[in-house]
Amino acid sequence: MYIPSSFCETDLEVIHDLMRSHPLGLLVTHGASGLMASPIPFLIYSKDGENGTLRAHMARANPHWKCLSDSVDCLVVFQGAEGYVTPSWYRSKSNTHKVVPTWNYATVHAWGKPLIVEDTGWLKRQLCDLTKSQEELRSLPWDVNDAPSDYIATQMKSIIGIEIPIDRIEGKWKMSQNKDESDRTGVVNGMRSESDAHKNFQVAELVERGLM
Repeated sequence: MYIPSSFCETDLEVIHDLMRSHPLGLLVTHGASGLMASPIPFLIYSKDGENGTLRAHMARANPHWKCLSDSVDCLVVFQGAEGYVTPSWYRSKSNTHKVVPTWNYATVHAWGKPLIVEDTGWLKRQLCDLTKSQEELRSLPWDVNDAPSDYIATQMKSIIGIEIPIDRIEGKWKMSQNKDESDRTGVVNGMRSESDAHKNFQVAELVERGLM
């Protein structure tokens, strides 16, 4: 991934936080069948390995998993907050008019060798952990064990586990860092304007952090 130094994020905790808040990763592989990509939810286990370990599952009916054992490496892409930036928000527009539109975004790319897992204990833990990560903030969270055990056992036969110890990881936070303070302030204010068609509170918050 092309990452200018001003957009490079190296704090592993910040990177892992994006993966947790945007868990739907795009699994990309290249094998005998050519390029394949599958969007599936991942969990990041930060303490497992130097860069953490990704765990997920996919349907056995999905042919993608069959080529994973042949993959020397795979890539998982996590897309965080993103949004269009209009030149109209820049203070410098009124001075020079030398401004163009752009796109702000935060993304993480993680590489590693995928492992296929069929152990029922592993699969049950993955299902429980993934469900808990999404249900725990609900007032009445649903739990895997709320369903009949025989039903869950049947459902588990139709999935396959994937574990990816992360060998390399990159984070790119393109959040107007290459602009001066007045232009970045203009982006923040513009994205928070209720009257603007491109208002974007998530990106505004990330841009504002760079001003602190």
